[in-house]
This record gives sequence, structure tokens and C-alpha cells, in this order.
Amino acid sequence: MIAQFNLGVMFDKGEGVPQDYAEAAKWYRLAAERGHAGAQSNLGLIYDIGQSVPQDYAEAMKWYRLAAEQGQADAQFNLGVMYGKGVGVPQDYAEAVNWYGLAAEQGQADAQVNLGVMYGIGEGVLQDYVEAHMWFNLAAAEGLEIARENRYIMAESMTPDQIEEAQKRAREWRPKQTENEPGQ
Repeated sequence: MIAQFNLGVMFDKGEGVPQDYAEAAKWYRLAAERGHAGAQSNLGLIYDIGQSVPQDYAEAMKWYRLAAEQGQADAQFNLGVMYGKGVGVPQDYAEAVNWYGLAAEQGQADAQVNLGVMYGIGEGVLQDYVEAHMWFNLAAAEGLEIARENRYIMAESMTPDQIEEAQKRAREWRPKQTENEPGQ
């Protein structure tokens, strides 16, 4: 299973072999069908963007969900995006927040940014500038420029005490670990 996933990655990225998305999809599918969360997530992405296969949001959702339920952060983030935009599923901000939150808690920086946005504008959750600022702080620490920009914009609507509280929460935050198998 891990070897199949690794072959998928090699063909996907053209590492040691010619880049071949169809071959990558084949190997990802073999590993995904055996329960490999990373392969399931990557196969979901292949269907999401239509890379070497016809674009199929239902198939993307299927594979993302299988991976996300195993705690795979990128799949959780991608489910959040699909629910947030209403792509392949009815738009559901609360469901988007749920999936972003699971990924953000593991340290997935893009999910942290999107979760910050949701808290900042109050979509799917009650508006909470402190919580939004905290998530932007964490993503900014991972080098995401958009997080720095959003943090700055958010701070303009906050009191010094709120900013201090958000910074304190960010300093005290620790990512949650999952039981993902090696090679993800």
C-alpha cells in the first residue's frame, strides 16, 4: 500500500520517472482502495481538478471524505473548500468551518487562513475577531503572506486587549496529532 502510494507520488511529480498523471492516478487508486489516506486525498484532488481523468466532484468528495475521516489534513481542507464554495455539494458554511477546523488544528496553514476568514466575517460561526486573528497569526508563522495581510486588516477592528488575547492564544496553541500511517 505505501509502495503503491509512493509510486503514485513519483509519477505525479516526475521523480525518477517521466511525469505521467494517468499512471499516478492508477497507483493512487490501488493504494486508496486499500485505505491509504494520502492516496485517497491525492486521488480526490485528481478528480477535483480533472487531471488525467474527467473532472468529477462526486468522486473527489468520496475520496476526500475517506481520507478526511482518517484525519488527513489536506483532505479535510479540500472538503472545507468544496463546502465553502458549494462545489459538488450544497454550499454549507458550518460544514466548511468543521472541516477547516479539523485541518487547522493539525497545523494545515491554508485551513488556518480560511478558518480565520470564516471567524472574521462570521460565516458558519459567530463572528470572533480574536479567534480569527489567532488563526491568522498561526498561518503567518508558517510563512503565508495572505495570513499576515489578513491579520493586519483584522487588527484594525480590534482593541489592544483583543490583539493581546489573540497573540496569547497563538503562542499557547499546539497542533493536534493524528494516527496517520507513514508516507502520507
